[in-house]
Amino acid sequence: MDVEASELPARESMDFDVVIVGAGPAGLAAAIRLKQLAAETGREISVVVLEKGSEVGAHILSGAVIDPVGLNRLIPDWKAKGAPVQTEVTEDRFLLLGPQGDMTLPAILMPPLMNNHGNYIVSLGAVTRWLGEQAAELGVEIYPGFAATEVLYDGNGAVVGVATGDMGVGRDGKPKDSFVRGMELRGKYTLIAEGVRGSLAKQVIARFSLDSGAEPQKYGIGLKELWEVAPGKHQPGLVQHSFGWPLGNRTGGGSFLYHYGENLVAVGFVVHLNYENPYLSPYDEFQRFKTHPAIRTTLEGGKRIAYGARAITEGGWQSLPKLTFPGGALLGCSAGMVNVPRIKGSHNAILSGIEAAEAVADALEKGRAHDELPAYEAAVREGPIGQDLRRVCNSKPMWSRFGTALGIPLGGIDMWLRTVFGGWSPFGTWRHGKTDASAIKPAAGFEPIAYPKPDGILTFDKLTNVAFSATNHEEDQPVHLKLTDPRVPIEVNLPTWAEPAQRYCPAGVYEVVRDDKGTPRFQINAQNCVHCKTCDIKDPSQNITWVCPEGGGGPNYAGM
Repeated sequence: MDVEASELPARESMDFDVVIVGAGPAGLAAAIRLKQLAAETGREISVVVLEKGSEVGAHILSGAVIDPVGLNRLIPDWKAKGAPVQTEVTEDRFLLLGPQGDMTLPAILMPPLMNNHGNYIVSLGAVTRWLGEQAAELGVEIYPGFAATEVLYDGNGAVVGVATGDMGVGRDGKPKDSFVRGMELRGKYTLIAEGVRGSLAKQVIARFSLDSGAEPQKYGIGLKELWEVAPGKHQPGLVQHSFGWPLGNRTGGGSFLYHYGENLVAVGFVVHLNYENPYLSPYDEFQRFKTHPAIRTTLEGGKRIAYGARAITEGGWQSLPKLTFPGGALLGCSAGMVNVPRIKGSHNAILSGIEAAEAVADALEKGRAHDELPAYEAAVREGPIGQDLRRVCNSKPMWSRFGTALGIPLGGIDMWLRTVFGGWSPFGTWRHGKTDASAIKPAAGFEPIAYPKPDGILTFDKLTNVAFSATNHEEDQPVHLKLTDPRVPIEVNLPTWAEPAQRYCPAGVYEVVRDDKGTPRFQINAQNCVHCKTCDIKDPSQNITWVCPEGGGGPNYAGM
């Protein structure tokens, strides 16, 4: 804000035992487990959860096929309690796509961990809403529409809570008539569970150098449409994964079709963000993917009913930062606990919430506060989460180094060896080496890609699809996509990389517009932002920082 903090009224403060940032699977699992432990020991543990979305689940976007291992441990009777987890996987199908045809890969060749037997196809947003209901019933205070924007520290540098953003601030940075000061929520422990590339997680990772012993975090962008298909084409329980076309050998990624619910098919496309070609548009590759005969056959005659996009952590075991800091810990995707080849992370997110809660409850029982939680770090690295991530640790770096044709088979061999030898492989653990931002190459080495024009039936333009994400922001507020140097997009990125923000953003936020004389100007349409965080990750100059907009803004994913 342009107004100095000293000129504003003091923030009100509330005290809790535990403050949790993010009402996703990890944060809600931690809250639920803390209340369960309080009930078991006859103690009172006050817990608050802050959620920047307008409601619990509003910003949740995932495939999703979930492994119920985390849910089984957290709420063993989840079926009896009515969890929206109903469509069990009945068939796994793996396809290699070419420009016109496809080849089915025998399931027997796949490492056992790729088998989805016993897993469920769900709307992760619906599951998260249900978890929120379970947490509320146990006495957890949940505040949706409140974005945590600042980490609070004590005189010794320990985290002592967070502050929510001020509401009613104009685009000029000055308070409007509707101005309301943010609040401080202070706790003995603060758990950061914001999801991928969270703004507070970035702050604490940098402040405490939590990533100093880890490989750079790696990411993908996941794009998803929800389709209602013709009843005759619906195959409840079918999980179809594919890779290959339209992506080239040097661009990693994959795709899926998940059949569930009432004639619903989740259509997803993932592009690894270490791609080299600055002209590549993940969104337009997704639209091309749907035109493949193996895909369009399912979708023709149906209708798209929702759209969204979200970054995915892909660094895995090598990229896990230190998980604890004085006064708190990182949970789930804030740390990067996704199993990339399985395209699953919610099970580890829930398990991380459970482990964090148990470490915190033990610390509170002993009268501790604002210190580190080594028991949590050990439980993650030595327990089921660590085991899950170690088994697939080479899948991503092998794919990146050797491309799709050779990297995927090598990764599969490594997974097979680790399955047979209890986690050991002669390949060891490979490094990632560099960030996704540094992977992009100058535009001079590539030709622009001519993507087909959307037909409005099977394929859609960005802005039309953004309308199906129910994204909304208060327009008169500061732009939440901050440029470190406003000159960089036009003076550096445009001549060097043809300003790739125009293409990597899946929501049409960034444009290079020209006046009558042809002079370029960089335009940010912040109201379109679906909070995917891709710009914060992929910008080659690392000139864009994503910060939380006013609480409640962003997408409102229904059924995603």
